[in-house]
Amino acid sequence: MEVHLRTVHDRNGVMVAICDAGLLGETLRQGKLKLEVSRKFYGGALCQIEEAMEALANADTANLVGETTVSAAVGKGLVDPGAVIYFGRVPHVQMVRL
Repeated sequence: MEVHLRTVHDRNGVMVAICDAGLLGETLRQGKLKLEVSRKFYGGALCQIEEAMEALANADTANLVGETTVSAAVGKGLVDPGAVIYFGRVPHVQMVRL
């Protein structure tokens, strides 16, 4: 399964943004909450989910959107399933490594 992976290195460490390929460019809503899966933020290279999970394992912070992406991260123990929120049926989770 392919996902979009964007990696940013800065003075605060490594941030990854990963989203399911079909979600790029979508705007998700849940009540008053809105999440824009923008090309600017999430629009990294297409890669296999395994490569994205390797990048996530080395990240200091992360933003993840989509069933494939979030399920893989939870399955590998990289994010807390209790931190996952939903925009309709689409899961989203943020991660900060302390």
